[in-house]
Amino acid sequence: MMKKSIIDALNEQVQKEGYSSNLYLAMASWAETKGYDGITQWLYAQADEEKMHMLKIIGFVNERGGKAIIPAFEQPPAEWKSIREMFDQVLEHEQYVTESIHSIIPIIEKGKDYAALNWIQWFVDEQMEEESSVQAIIDKLNLMGDKNIYMFDRDIMAMRAEGSEEA
Repeated sequence: MMKKSIIDALNEQVQKEGYSSNLYLAMASWAETKGYDGITQWLYAQADEEKMHMLKIIGFVNERGGKAIIPAFEQPPAEWKSIREMFDQVLEHEQYVTESIHSIIPIIEKGKDYAALNWIQWFVDEQMEEESSVQAIIDKLNLMGDKNIYMFDRDIMAMRAEGSEEA
């Protein structure tokens, strides 16, 4: 049985992962209405991945004798000024999630739950990959400036496939 402090921290992360999924769904909807098919598919894939993260935490808490709590999620924004602004927000959000995952580690260490400590390492690695992937997208956007967004939109899913091969 996990200690209450660990269960509480993981339940808080459930909320953050669920919000992340909804944020990327909102971004996908915005991109889709602007005609960015590739970006839309990338964001839908990200939303699915965040939902998987949430479910992974829920399953872990429940399997370890805790009870995962499914919270209400705050409504994410619905508009962005540009693709660049949106991806800057994606990076900022992933950095926030990384900090949140890192803040759970001392709680787990204090509770001396070595199984949870081992388990959460997957999330630490995943967040490094997420930040790197989004930074690569921003780097490409910086190289392009405001030109060739059509080609970027066409090729963005290949960038996702390249990032997942490294994992």
